[in-house]
Amino acid sequence: MRSALLTLAVSLIVTTILSAQTPPAVCAQPNTVYAGADGKFEAAPDTALVQFTISAQADNSKGAYDQASAQTEQVRQIMRNNGFDPKSAEVGYYSIQPQYDYKSPKRKLIGYQVTTSVTLKVKDFAKIGPITQQLADANVSTSQSVSYTLDDIDEAKGKAVADAYKHARMSANAVAQAGSRTLGDMMYASVDTFENVRPMPMGVMAMKANVAGAAPTEEFTPQTVNVTAHVNAMFALK
Repeated sequence: MRSALLTLAVSLIVTTILSAQTPPAVCAQPNTVYAGADGKFEAAPDTALVQFTISAQADNSKGAYDQASAQTEQVRQIMRNNGFDPKSAEVGYYSIQPQYDYKSPKRKLIGYQVTTSVTLKVKDFAKIGPITQQLADANVSTSQSVSYTLDDIDEAKGKAVADAYKHARMSANAVAQAGSRTLGDMMYASVDTFENVRPMPMGVMAMKANVAGAAPTEEFTPQTVNVTAHVNAMFALK
């Protein structure tokens, strides 16, 4: 029995080693070559996202709502003063929540808070500094951030895919030449794209009107946007 167990253990070890050394099967047709490659496209951003939050708190829900409405009207006027149509701004969420004093054993209700988030797309980056400064001076937003992205991401994806295909075909052609063959037409391809369009937060400092100096983002270059793609392609061999 002990000998049988030892034989079984050795057999399992050998099987495991052989399995680890066996390369994964590739479903390819005869006289074809299969290649995969990555590609990328890097571009300067064409759109800035100015995001900020409007928040108001009062003893009752109506008071909080009225304060938020007044602050929102200030925001609309700031946008008009900087050449933006208020309708171009997008509201991300709106909430009204009761506020409690948790130090009280009975969790006493002390007021209500109204909060809404706003996102504004800015094409002219020179307008970022003035509008964020005016929002801070008006004291209508509790937080602000500026991030950059591409408005037309599909074109960037196409260029990344083209770059990946170029590298895949070069690899396949190298294999064909090494085997004294000629690379033929593409017979199959699959594509995956990855949007590395991560808005890079650039915090906007809350500055008062009497504070002189350049805006925090002034004279800096926005970070480029990177889009990557992976292409798997099968080519005929002549």
